[in-house]
Amino acid sequence: MGLTSAMNTSLNGLQLNEITIDVIGNNVANAGTNGFKASRTLFSTQLARTYSVGSAPTSTNGGTNPRQIGLGALNSAIQLDFTQGGITNSTSPSDLAIQGDGFFKVESPDGSVYTRNGNFTLNSDNKLVNSQGYFVQGFSANFDTGVVDTRVKTDIEIPLGQLQSAAETENAVLKGALFSGGEVATQGATVLSNVLFEGVSSGPRPNAAGTTKLVNLFADATTTSPLFQNGEVLTITPRKGGSDIDQQTLTIDANTDVDALMLFFKESFGIQTSGSSGDMTPDYTGTASWTPGVTISGGRIQINGNMGTGNDLDWPTASLQGSLGGTINLGMTKTQAADGESAISQFVVYDSLGQPVNVRLTTVLESTETNATVFRFYAESADDEDRDIAIGNGIFKFDGSGKYFLSDDERNTLSIDRPVNIDTPMTVTLDFSKLSGISTASAGSSISLNSQDGSGPGTLTTFVIDEVGKVNGVFDNGVIKVLGQIILARFSNPQGLIQVGSDAYRVGISSGLPSENPPGQFGNGTIRSGAIELSNTDIGRNLVDLIVASTQYRGNAKVISQVQQLTDELLLLNR
Repeated sequence: MGLTSAMNTSLNGLQLNEITIDVIGNNVANAGTNGFKASRTLFSTQLARTYSVGSAPTSTNGGTNPRQIGLGALNSAIQLDFTQGGITNSTSPSDLAIQGDGFFKVESPDGSVYTRNGNFTLNSDNKLVNSQGYFVQGFSANFDTGVVDTRVKTDIEIPLGQLQSAAETENAVLKGALFSGGEVATQGATVLSNVLFEGVSSGPRPNAAGTTKLVNLFADATTTSPLFQNGEVLTITPRKGGSDIDQQTLTIDANTDVDALMLFFKESFGIQTSGSSGDMTPDYTGTASWTPGVTISGGRIQINGNMGTGNDLDWPTASLQGSLGGTINLGMTKTQAADGESAISQFVVYDSLGQPVNVRLTTVLESTETNATVFRFYAESADDEDRDIAIGNGIFKFDGSGKYFLSDDERNTLSIDRPVNIDTPMTVTLDFSKLSGISTASAGSSISLNSQDGSGPGTLTTFVIDEVGKVNGVFDNGVIKVLGQIILARFSNPQGLIQVGSDAYRVGISSGLPSENPPGQFGNGTIRSGAIELSNTDIGRNLVDLIVASTQYRGNAKVISQVQQLTDELLLLNR
């Protein structure tokens, strides 16, 4: 019985060492497999055959210990080693390595599986997949805001060369130097028409309310034809700050009156009489003796421009053209020029579709205070959807040292109306912090655009995945958009995962359910883009284990051989 038991026990030992050698062989074979996790075998003893449980000490005997003979060992576990493998750089931004805990979630035809192998590529549908074509899973992101929604899980898609994006300008930074010692503005330009007449050449003068119809308006007492005709299209070429600005038009009908003509002049020149709709500046008050706007008195149309030489108005003879009669001569004469230290800048911002919007910005030295200089800006855009090119005005200040400071009454926002199919109005916040109030009389004032955060249309050309797994799409216009975020999954007992081949694992009975969260959160590791996690197989350790297992195998085989020899000797006793 003893020899037979020894043979069976050693046979058990052979089987266990075969398992160990199998595991070692698999480890070594996958030493070059990305993301592979090595295994090890754990043994425990089987039940022992008990000859005696021993006896307790007595007054005459010290007691005896149990007498047992073991019946061999059993394989208690084949345990995966989830320690971090080495990380090496790759040439592909789609290759990802996990630094720390967690698994990539990929979707196979049979459901979700999990892997540490981040060797990913884009397929023909621009989706991120592994070498088996399984779809890498992530959280969706709002394309406009970049906000990731962790409630929505989806395939990671990166449509290179297909996705387009534009960025609406929200902030514009100005730079330059303004002459705080310049002339303080006291007046704007005045342009005055001849005396106009209503009805017939000898008729009354147009009333101050502006209700006189344009088709009944005459230039002077000697003319026999009205200035304007029904159906005529007026085109004005305003001249402001020494340069022509964009043309504007007005269509005349039988009901178009003088008030509409005055509004046309005001809007075309961009004359600002107040802040914009309460969201810009307090109402503009100018000085006690100056009020900008367009009025009619005594039959004469008077245009008062805003203060500052940059807002100075001119009216060349051919400024106003009619589609039916050519030049319309209202006898406009400039009777007063604008004064006040000024600087003009023209720059481009972008709406939500990436269309350029031209902005003309004029700064004017408005007043001086104790240890402060106050400048006012006037902004205009011919690309504003309506005819009124004025898009905002406000003040900013420099201290006694010429340094910009943010005052409580500063207003620095522009509002630009755009077509109804575009996000409108677009709001642009001006930043004057890079301006200086230090200049000289000879250098004067200068201002220009330093930077703005909008851009025209661009195409997705590449991408970068950051350490928290956000897939940042990079467009050729410089815009960067979040396209999604990689999911990492953690398990309470990763040893309970079931290997399904192709470097993947499925949820096991004892693994627990996955906790799926962004990288860097809830115990997840972080992502390293352009890198691969290597196998964590320790070749040296495995070869030593192989030697030990081989030695144990030979030892068990030797026991079997020896038992066989003794059994043969026993059988010879019958001869």
